[in-house]
Amino acid sequence: MNHLETYLAFRKKKQAYQYAMWLISWDQETEAPKNAIDYRSQQIEVLSTLAYEVETDLSRIEAIDALSQDQSLEDTLKREIYLVKKELDNIRKIPKKEFIEFQVLLSQAGQIWAEARKNDDFEGFLPTLEKVIGFQKTMVKYLETDTLKGYDVLLDMYEPGMKTKDYDQFFDTLREKLVPFAKSAAKVKQTFPRALKKPFDTEKQKAFNQYLTGVFNYNMDQGVLKESAHPFTSGVASVDTRITTAYKPDLRSAIFSTIHEMGHAIYEQQVNPLYDETELKGGISMGIHESQSRLYENMIARSASFWMTHYEKLQDTFKKELKQVSLDDFIRYVNEVKLDFIRVEADELTYSLHIMVRYDIEKQLFNGKLKAKDLPKTWNKLYKSYLGIKPKTDQVGVLQDIHWSLGSFGYFPTYALGSAISAQLYHAMSKSIDIDQAIRQNEIVKINEWLKTNIHQYGKLLEPKDLVFKATGEAFNPNYYVDYLIKKYEHILGIKA
Repeated sequence: MNHLETYLAFRKKKQAYQYAMWLISWDQETEAPKNAIDYRSQQIEVLSTLAYEVETDLSRIEAIDALSQDQSLEDTLKREIYLVKKELDNIRKIPKKEFIEFQVLLSQAGQIWAEARKNDDFEGFLPTLEKVIGFQKTMVKYLETDTLKGYDVLLDMYEPGMKTKDYDQFFDTLREKLVPFAKSAAKVKQTFPRALKKPFDTEKQKAFNQYLTGVFNYNMDQGVLKESAHPFTSGVASVDTRITTAYKPDLRSAIFSTIHEMGHAIYEQQVNPLYDETELKGGISMGIHESQSRLYENMIARSASFWMTHYEKLQDTFKKELKQVSLDDFIRYVNEVKLDFIRVEADELTYSLHIMVRYDIEKQLFNGKLKAKDLPKTWNKLYKSYLGIKPKTDQVGVLQDIHWSLGSFGYFPTYALGSAISAQLYHAMSKSIDIDQAIRQNEIVKINEWLKTNIHQYGKLLEPKDLVFKATGEAFNPNYYVDYLIKKYEHILGIKA
């Protein structure tokens, strides 16, 4: 076989193993019986070993190295080989012994973090956290290039092309314009009908969520909606992208979690199906992915236009509970502003300020200005500065997120970036279609089509910055995000910035 035939043969095997392990993982998170865990682990071990042998086969590596020098390849294949070679090069830079040690540490760290959070015991987690950070700093040294140094190495893993200087400009804009507005907005007293604070029946919530899958045109022939402890999206190809949600007494929780996950899933479902057998399938980056989920969840589903169309259906589902709740009250309720310590419970206005705290801390950790032992003090100081509140415990402060115990440094900034990109995409989209009209007329398919044409279809073909420029006609600009939020909440709260 020539190099291309060799590569394609290994790619086919790799994808088969990935699909099998993915199915087991999906089952584990949704409905696998508890007592199957040991048997399941045995199968995963066998499949993982076989998959690793495919990944590290010398014939495959030789083929990738050779193809990366072949300028005659057509553009999509050339892009695929570039991405595969980039991943392969990173693997080769890290000594196998240290990589395995790091994976073992991470497999233990999550459980240690969970116990520490449960007991509000930062000191108990600190030795493990220091080891994780130490390993990450070592990995960064191995992966540094002429153009990527320090913390930028980690940022690039989750959002290729975004460096500290890019995020600094973004967060400086939020610090200057959004922080003072958010603090003022949170002082506005908001009252809501008592009926909204009561528990809402789970079965009725499920019925409304099924209705929402039709509203958003989430293709149920290529996906499913199940339950899990924490909502997530999981997929391996455009024809198999699944979502979960979690039902809580608060009516807002499942509605917006489901819509958020549909945003992720519709992106994956609308990638060019020709890429399903390639490494170009799926979304290009965490920031672009988050821009889709945030656009659907916040800019569409929290809009007045959306509930003008769908509140009647919700009232019909909860006849008794919502009988005395007006449309205006409900719209204000789903856009409630409150200063909260917990990131995952933050409202649309203040969410990115939670991310800014984490970004500032990560940057200081990796440029040597902050030690792990000083994290709680710095965390509390930044929360006081950006949100005007100070956590009373580490459980609702520095210990609330699992990410650092998993070694996921550089991940957090993409959450805020995605929210900001969604506003820029929305602005560009509004030049082509009347978005409010499409939402009011229950034609969200028009929005899906615009996003498919300008974002989704490309999969991993384009770099994130190039994709944003192609879709909007300009480089990333955080002012669209700030302007959108201020205008929206000035109207809802009746205040001026």
